[in-house]
Amino acid sequence: MVKSEAHHGVTLGEATRVWARIALLSFGGPAGQIAVMHRILVDERRWIGEARFLHALSYCTLLPGPEAQQLATYIGWLMHRTPGGLIAGGLFILPGAVSIMALSVIYAAYGGVGIVGGLFFGLKCAVLAIVVQAVVRLGGRALRNAAMRLIAAGAFAAIFLFDLPFPLIVLAAGLIGYGFGRVGAKSFRAGGHGPAGPGLAEADSLLGAEVTAHARPDPRWSLRIAAVFLALWLVPVLALVVGLGPGHALADIAVFFSKMAVVTFGGAYAVLAYVAQAAVETYGWLKPGEMLDGLGLAETTPGPLIMVTQFVGFLGAFRAPNGLDPYLAGVLGGLVTTWVTFVPCFLWIFAGAPYVEGLRENRALSGALAAITAAVVGVILNLAVWFALHLLFAERVALRPGLGLRLEWPVWTSLNGPALLLASAAMLAVLRFRLGVIPTLLACAVAGLGLHAAGFA
Repeated sequence: MVKSEAHHGVTLGEATRVWARIALLSFGGPAGQIAVMHRILVDERRWIGEARFLHALSYCTLLPGPEAQQLATYIGWLMHRTPGGLIAGGLFILPGAVSIMALSVIYAAYGGVGIVGGLFFGLKCAVLAIVVQAVVRLGGRALRNAAMRLIAAGAFAAIFLFDLPFPLIVLAAGLIGYGFGRVGAKSFRAGGHGPAGPGLAEADSLLGAEVTAHARPDPRWSLRIAAVFLALWLVPVLALVVGLGPGHALADIAVFFSKMAVVTFGGAYAVLAYVAQAAVETYGWLKPGEMLDGLGLAETTPGPLIMVTQFVGFLGAFRAPNGLDPYLAGVLGGLVTTWVTFVPCFLWIFAGAPYVEGLRENRALSGALAAITAAVVGVILNLAVWFALHLLFAERVALRPGLGLRLEWPVWTSLNGPALLLASAAMLAVLRFRLGVIPTLLACAVAGLGLHAAGFA
């Protein structure tokens, strides 16, 4: 039986209010955001059953981009077609976009001044601990066997020792996993994730167990919606490149973050290594320590952590305004970054979601997902090492022993003692005592202010 999308009885206005509530509560990274959605949509509102929620999450995990935002878009689309998906996904982005933009302006104006510098010193120490926690959590779930651990180690070596680009590492891991998954290798079966337990049965949810009419595959509709969102995504990029020319900050930002939008497997922590490498070393948009500042801002605001890219785009355009007022250039840079980061997320969902049922038992795609997730652990470990080197040591040297190796090594005499102590305390808090992200960030921010007042930061 096929049902229409109106059978559940939830109006678009009511759904909008629910999505706005979810957006304002979406702190703590994807795990926390998914938990909020599960509690409100499955447990409280009973819109969607447990199995369907987890299946949608599995599909979103396969995609580049922030899985929590895409999950909201997917469920909004299930409930109210394309308008519902746009509202759910757009509202999920909005609070973080507004918050990060305002904080970016403040950072550009006062970031290195006195008390603000002390505040960000504390946030950097907390962020290092949170990234280490992400390595531990994801590694514990993803590195279930020797094959997964070998892929993670290879990914770490590829990016840390050989400076290979993140997209190439993801592609290689995906191809390896796809090949082994296709032949049925047990080591390459993706594990489960998400809330445990049987949960709400499909038949008892408002959506029910049947497939709604608009959720059935329609190649013509998929092609039309894909064409619309491809145009929304790429036409502004082409206009900036043609109108401003290569080398202009806004054009470079549009092109770079468009490339990033198709390789952001594994979430913000994984892609930050790629963004940091390009933003710091290739384009010179910001300094190494400022990436930590940006992630600290993203951790303390609602919405996807990948919103940290807006901070990068803001600073990139702010520092190369090309005749514009620097703050206007920064705002435009941040808006361009957000646009090309998130428009593709809607494209993946609207074009691909009707075919999601065909992915449920696909062993090859399951193997690709497992291998990519393992590689992401290695990439996030590299990010943790990179952050630690730039937070804890004022000086570093680049070693090139040959065979293509590139190693950044600390100058031990330049160790920052207060940073080491505060970062160690933050790691103890999140790993041993399981303190939440927000309390850890707040405690470290206060400690940073105290260290600044005492003359140590």
